Amino acid sequence: MKRATRAVLLTALAVCFLPLVAVVASSWFAQWNGCTLHEGFANPCVVNGVDYGETLSTLFVSGWFMLLTLPVAFILVIILGVMGLRDLMRRRG
Repeated sequence: MKRATRAVLLTALAVCFLPLVAVVASSWFAQWNGCTLHEGFANPCVVNGVDYGETLSTLFVSGWFMLLTLPVAFILVIILGVMGLRDLMRRRG
């Protein structure tokens, strides 16, 4: 059970960082291809004949979701830390 709990908590922690990954990836792609990216509106970003502007804008704006997910990630890190310390104390004692 403990192993399953840790797996669920680590998966939830990874999901909490997905908005950050989306912002970094969209910013990197836009910069690499010389596109303008901001939160105001979608700018055209044509790469190899395909316009990625809307997609990049959506990914970039999804970063606002971090306002909800990063506090959850902080709580999950605390829970995982307490679980780790508890296991360490049991092994030593």
